[in-house]
Amino acid sequence: MKTALTIAGSDSGGGAGIQADLKAFAAQGVFGMSVITAVTAQNTQEVRSVQNIDLSIIQDQIEAVFDDIRVDAVKIGMLSTPDTVEVVASSLEKYKPNYLVLDPVMVSKGGHHLLQEEAITALKERLIPLSTVVTPNIPEAEVLLGRKILREDDLLDACLAIKAIGAASVLLKGGHLSGEPNDLFYDGDRFYWIKGKRIHTKNTHGTGCTLSSAIAANLAKGESLLEAIHISKKYITTAIMHSLNLGHGHGPTNHFYELYEKASMLINHNS
Repeated sequence: MKTALTIAGSDSGGGAGIQADLKAFAAQGVFGMSVITAVTAQNTQEVRSVQNIDLSIIQDQIEAVFDDIRVDAVKIGMLSTPDTVEVVASSLEKYKPNYLVLDPVMVSKGGHHLLQEEAITALKERLIPLSTVVTPNIPEAEVLLGRKILREDDLLDACLAIKAIGAASVLLKGGHLSGEPNDLFYDGDRFYWIKGKRIHTKNTHGTGCTLSSAIAANLAKGESLLEAIHISKKYITTAIMHSLNLGHGHGPTNHFYELYEKASMLINHNS
């Protein structure tokens, strides 16, 4: 069985972070493993507090997994501090995973800053150059580049600028613009528009975590990067379309909708 490792923060509400990553891995048919970088007390409405994990424990988690289990792909999410970025980058330089999907998590749906400002430079200098693909949304890309992205045409220049930082490829998510949520993938040579359909729901907690994890899972399974993105875009669209109205804020996506549907059809067929 193929495997994927997520290095990210924990979400007590279950909709984002490590919890979303492991659900996405499982839904895509790979065995998921985790390195927890921070524990957040959060729900669908807010992040109440964050406790960063001790650096030695983060390093031990990474080494414990790599020293024993084959890792086919890695997804990176919330890292919080410059020191956390450095520990993760140094460890990945040592183990050299074949695929590394970097989701530069910066701000929660409720507006809580999850990446310290001084960690942004460390992320750009240490992890972006190690990544197979970087998957920022528009606000995250604006922070990385220090400029506004106001229209679809701006996405092309932004992809080029993120590539110039050191990224091998970029998937810039366009959901924050008006109109359809079309993403732009730049493989370092060509641009590809990944078309989307706007789903009018407030239940979008953890969409970025889920998408990047699905991409990592499909890379682990041997898909090309472009095909992994197409498969994962379809997966997250379905998960949002059938999102769960839990809590009083931004509810989670439905990570296992397609599996539940297939199981239900099988049960009905055999009954």
